[in-house]
Amino acid sequence: MITSELPVLQDSSNESGATDTVSLSMNMTEMEDPEMKGKKKRGRPGKQTQTSNKKPRKSTTDKALSMARGRGKANGVAQQNGNGGDPVTLFEVVKLGKSAMQSVVDEWIEAYKQDRDLALLDLINFFIQCSGCKGTVRIEMFRNMQNAEIIRKMTEEFDEDSGDYPLTMPGPMWKKFRYNFCEFIGVLIRQCQYSIIYDEYMMDTVISLLTGLSDSQVRAFRHTSTLAAMKLMTALVNVALNLSIHQDNTQRQYEAERNKIAGKRANEKLELLLQKRKELQENQDEIENMMNSIFKGIFVHRYRDAIAEIRAICIEEIGVWMKMYSDAFLNDSYLKYVGWTLHDRQGEVRLKCLKALQNLYTNRELFPKLELFTNRFKDRIVSMTLDKEYDVAVEAIRLVTLILQGSEDALSNEDCENVYHLVYSAHRPVAVAAGEFLHRKLFSRHDPQAEEALAKRRGRSSPNGNLIRMLVLFFLESELHEHAAYLVDSLWESSQELLKDWECMTELLLEEPVQGEELLSERQESALIELTVCTIRQAAEAHPPVGRGTGKRVLTAKERKTQIDDKNKLTEHFIMALPMLLSKCWAHEKHLDALLKQIRLVVEKHIETDVLEACSKTYSILCSEEYTIMNRVDIARSQLIDEMTDRFAHSVEELLQEGEEADDDDIYNVLSTLKRLTAFHNAHDLTRWDLFGNCYRLLKAGIEQGSMPEQIAVQALQCSHYSILWQLVKITEGVPSKDDLLALRRVVKSFLAVCQQCLSNVNTPVKEQAFMLLCDLLMIFSYQLITGGREGLQPLVFNPDSTLQNELLNFVLDHVFIDQDDENQSMEGDEEDEANKIEALHKRRNLLAAFCKLIIYDIVDMPAAADIFKHYMKYYNDYGDIIKETLSKTRQTDKILCAKTLILSLQQLFNELLQDQGPNLDRTSSHVSGIKELARRFALTFGLDQIKTREAVATLHKDGIEFAFKYQNPRGSEFPPINLAFLEVLSEFSSKLIRQDKKTVHSYLEKFMSESMSERREDVWLPLISYRNSLLTGGDEDHMSVTSGSSSKTGSVRSKKGRPPLHKKRIEEESSVEGSWMIRNDTLQTPSALQTPQLTSTVLRENRPAEHMPDPDSEPGSENDYVHNPQMQMSWLAPQKMEEVNRKDRTGMNYIKSRSNQGVRQTVRGLMEDDAEPIFEDVMMSSRGQLEDMNEEFEDTMVIDLPPSRNRRERAELRPDFFDSAAMIEDESGFSMPMF
Repeated sequence: MITSELPVLQDSSNESGATDTVSLSMNMTEMEDPEMKGKKKRGRPGKQTQTSNKKPRKSTTDKALSMARGRGKANGVAQQNGNGGDPVTLFEVVKLGKSAMQSVVDEWIEAYKQDRDLALLDLINFFIQCSGCKGTVRIEMFRNMQNAEIIRKMTEEFDEDSGDYPLTMPGPMWKKFRYNFCEFIGVLIRQCQYSIIYDEYMMDTVISLLTGLSDSQVRAFRHTSTLAAMKLMTALVNVALNLSIHQDNTQRQYEAERNKIAGKRANEKLELLLQKRKELQENQDEIENMMNSIFKGIFVHRYRDAIAEIRAICIEEIGVWMKMYSDAFLNDSYLKYVGWTLHDRQGEVRLKCLKALQNLYTNRELFPKLELFTNRFKDRIVSMTLDKEYDVAVEAIRLVTLILQGSEDALSNEDCENVYHLVYSAHRPVAVAAGEFLHRKLFSRHDPQAEEALAKRRGRSSPNGNLIRMLVLFFLESELHEHAAYLVDSLWESSQELLKDWECMTELLLEEPVQGEELLSERQESALIELTVCTIRQAAEAHPPVGRGTGKRVLTAKERKTQIDDKNKLTEHFIMALPMLLSKCWAHEKHLDALLKQIRLVVEKHIETDVLEACSKTYSILCSEEYTIMNRVDIARSQLIDEMTDRFAHSVEELLQEGEEADDDDIYNVLSTLKRLTAFHNAHDLTRWDLFGNCYRLLKAGIEQGSMPEQIAVQALQCSHYSILWQLVKITEGVPSKDDLLALRRVVKSFLAVCQQCLSNVNTPVKEQAFMLLCDLLMIFSYQLITGGREGLQPLVFNPDSTLQNELLNFVLDHVFIDQDDENQSMEGDEEDEANKIEALHKRRNLLAAFCKLIIYDIVDMPAAADIFKHYMKYYNDYGDIIKETLSKTRQTDKILCAKTLILSLQQLFNELLQDQGPNLDRTSSHVSGIKELARRFALTFGLDQIKTREAVATLHKDGIEFAFKYQNPRGSEFPPINLAFLEVLSEFSSKLIRQDKKTVHSYLEKFMSESMSERREDVWLPLISYRNSLLTGGDEDHMSVTSGSSSKTGSVRSKKGRPPLHKKRIEEESSVEGSWMIRNDTLQTPSALQTPQLTSTVLRENRPAEHMPDPDSEPGSENDYVHNPQMQMSWLAPQKMEEVNRKDRTGMNYIKSRSNQGVRQTVRGLMEDDAEPIFEDVMMSSRGQLEDMNEEFEDTMVIDLPPSRNRRERAELRPDFFDSAAMIEDESGFSMPMF
């Protein structure tokens, strides 16, 4: 029987066999001759038993008593026996891996036969040492100490200097150790499977040890024991499978012998077969008992462990069990664990789930058993194709492909469409996996007879003819993308035969369709030509398109041969086909003149921006050097620009001469011509027409007279901006002279001055345009202009002075951080008004992002960000992602200056509050609470690595203390300083100080305190008292431990801020009490600027409502942060904000919330009913308190019952699995919808 307490070790020197016992579950056979205990209980199946002196099996009552007694105790741990003996331990042998594992196990078995107590002690210490513990478990400890004392002793002897242990240590030796460790356990069970594992001693000891260690708060114990237990379970599953095979064989032999006629029937053989069958049945019952103990005692708790690696181990191994012994484990009662874990926060766990399922779906014979699981979790699997972890997304697509191969009806059209568009993903593995899915769904031929009939045909009538048509249609119907090169690259590995059928593609373009065949439209022909060109380039260059790879990789010999063959094939085919294709295209050139004439008419008649930009883009494409028609189009374009430029110059002269007397016709002539020229200047270099001069005249006149129409001013600003950029392009592409540089500098300087003056314009569109152009030009003409060997462009570098910086900041404060309710008063349900609100928000986000870029790249001084950071909480829904990213980037630039900026933003809010409420602040007011909450959010951004942020946090406290004592109370020294209440805000950052710095900060605080201050206890002095306490008593909260957080059955660890972890990592004492930050110069030099941000994004992940606030305690970049902050899923500089989408729960799963304060207990009655999905929180799901009730839990927990063999009668079916939902700690998100 398996108990959670290790069996009492016997004294091998006691010849009489008498033992001192403390075990209540010991039966009388343990008092017999110890020589009998080393003998095998049962013989190998199929052979005569070696002895008839078998130990009687324990009764059900004895087992239940032992189980009940064992579950109430903590669990013991052990280590290598240090009392002499062989100096080479099992741990060292396995770690070195020089000996064959079979011989190592055989030696241990021989030692077990000689003295099983010492052999087991060696095995126990092996597990302890594999956990990285330096402690030693001795025989005396087993005799005189309870398991709770033993595990406490081993925990105390843990090496706290490092959080590493063998399973997590880097290097090839430790990677090999992990493999050897798992192999040792597997070989041990394999060698002991015929006798020793049934002696009710060895396996009881090992399983109870691993169960105890797996519930330890020490991560190393928990991780190592869980891996050992899962590998032990896998070995036992293999033993159970072998037993089932033996039972079936024995049953067949028995039936064959019994069916013989009476004269030939051997009764002795029948008796032996019956005896063997009975023995095999007993053995199988024993194996079931062991597996139940491991599954219920370890797996059901550790598959939801706080550590992702532990959860991944559990899921990986349950996948092995289901594949190895599908008759017993491949059912809904076990599959649901994998299904639930598909929602895990960590990508590595989700990855293990998908790979485990792939191994099952690969075997088509298992599909009937997976049908219910597929229906239940299909939507979740499909949604994981958009997982934020690309490795997970790839495996999810592969799993969906396997589901498609097994049953095409399993996936709906909507499911397939969710995967289709991923062929355009910038991440190549995702795109290739999606291409394989697309190939299986659309391009696989399922009719062998039709394929054989078409195989003899070539060209358009070949089997690929219709498939190429289908590919063209798919390409045209892809509304989100128009990148043929990406589509071809995605399908290249799975559909090369189709994509290299250039003969078929050519015939589709050249030949007339046969009767009954549809003619390709011009749009389809263009798409086919584009696809054909992309396939040719892919075959000839043999590398992915731009954006799909990190660079050209070295081709293998096989790939080089394939490339040469493809080039030869291309040459042979297109040397004949290309002239015919070109002749077909030349027939269309006669229409060029008509096209250019129509475009000119459109430009002259319309002034809509979209229409003009489309015409401009058309001219730009037709003027490309790759076309022979370039010169003809260029002449037509130049003639059009000449006419518009002359018209614009005359209109400007007339407008400026008439001044305020100008009529609407004059204004319209200038505006219409300027809009056309601006649209063309965007895509064409028009610097030789010198449009900047007239635009500048218009802007200066508008500033001086104040009567320029806003539309003309906006267009003039934009056109001038384009002119400057084209001049910069010319200079950077060539070798500019000094005069050219000075001329451009004068132009830029004058334009910046005009933009700065426009910031005070009465028209909002003019101010916004000037602001955006100022930010863009300051970015372009910053110090980054001279990087990369362009030091000669130094004269073009502009740095904004403090006046311009203040004007830009004030503009942001006045036009970005405004209340939308005051701006928009309208009825609900007005779609047009809602669209206007969204558009206005997009515009404000762009304004804020433009200014934040200047801060990030050190163009505007970082302290200016304080006015931005202080709005983080109030405007979180609108700008939270931008402000958070700005904070992150500025911290990368200069941690200390960023910390100073954070505390400055809090000081500004505090000063504003003092101005509103006066010196007597109500510390319970919502305003004070808001500042404290903002401080708490700021503190969380420092992360968990306190060493990296040590100096920054200390500097923050230094500035906060100085601010709190900056102004004395005018009523006298017996009254608190005016800013003393700020210490209550500052205390939110105390948890980010390490112990040594808390002492240093406290010493610095005492320099500002008088003797009377430390004795005051009035309410007005409470901020000082609470801040001092946070520095004096919070030292044990450092997150520097090899242990994970404690757990609870009633609530999340996040609500237990005051609960310190059990073990702390020691940090070396600093030589100086006063930290270096005390004397650090406040004038800090920021490092060099960051790289220019990449403003592109790949496929957007699924969105969540913006109202959800992120989990403040989650790790940076965690899935919870990803789920609750949809703006993190897109580039934070994107021009538009993602709409708030409420995703429908397509899966129909009802996630049951388990509120800790309600004490609700909800049972989970199988996969078909409303399952309470486990919540994967960053806490341990089982604790010592739960272990005390484990005996009661197991009454409601599923029992592993192996399927009946042919010789066994109907057995009890698998009972449903019940969980105590009160033991589940709810995620703050409540799992109210799928996580992705």
